[in-house]
Amino acid sequence: MDGMSATPPWERSNTDREHLRATFDDDADAYDRTRPVCPAAVFDDIVELAGLGPTSHVLEIGPGTGQATRPLAERKIAVTALELGPALADRAAANVAAFEKVKVLNTSFEAFEPAGARFDAVFACNSFHWIDPDVRYAKAADLLHPDGHLVVLSTPWVVPDDADRFWWDVQDDWEAATAGRYDPATQHPDRFNLPLTGLAESGLFADAIIRRTRFDIEFETEGYVTNLRTQSGYKELAKPVQRALTDRIRQRIDERGGRIRAHLLAILTVAPLRPR
Repeated sequence: MDGMSATPPWERSNTDREHLRATFDDDADAYDRTRPVCPAAVFDDIVELAGLGPTSHVLEIGPGTGQATRPLAERKIAVTALELGPALADRAAANVAAFEKVKVLNTSFEAFEPAGARFDAVFACNSFHWIDPDVRYAKAADLLHPDGHLVVLSTPWVVPDDADRFWWDVQDDWEAATAGRYDPATQHPDRFNLPLTGLAESGLFADAIIRRTRFDIEFETEGYVTNLRTQSGYKELAKPVQRALTDRIRQRIDERGGRIRAHLLAILTVAPLRPR
């Protein structure tokens, strides 16, 4: 949550969505260094709610550089991770190289050919909404064992009641650079209560369990500016606008002592496959 949010992926054309999701590969180092990782308790919830254990095999969609892959691997779970960006896939593979039960494939979920394999869970962290809407639920269901689960984790940036004034003040920078701003109150955690878009309508999954966990991240100036480069709303700006915005935000954080506190809400949705 940084100012002007990008148009949600589900409101985009397939061509536009596919183009934008490919841009995350542009700077794998920035992604690896600054993308927040959920607390361990969130991954404990995944294991509990999806009934996972050392004999389980999870298919992960869009691991990035492995921020969520590693916590699953540390819990002795086998993971096959599908990353469409070659640079991201290479970094993810390096980050999980110590885990024999984890492999990273440079492919998209849509193009993945399972060769008859079935999984105990299909898992996506901040990536499920980038999948073709005509494919995401049907293919996930087809890839699951009869007792398998769809596990979707999203981590929106939020502005809770105790948020720092920075998240209001930074709107001045977005307005100066992009001629647009929005009200951070629209990012209050209580507003993120909607179920996963299209899940119930698919008819493929039984009632989902949803758990919400807020967590906070401290950023120094350059860490936050680097993280900003990885976000879709920023990526859509013209290069001169990006530079102007970055300069303004860097100065603002430096004037505040060089640190800010960001707030995220881990929204975990676990849905069992409906018997067929």
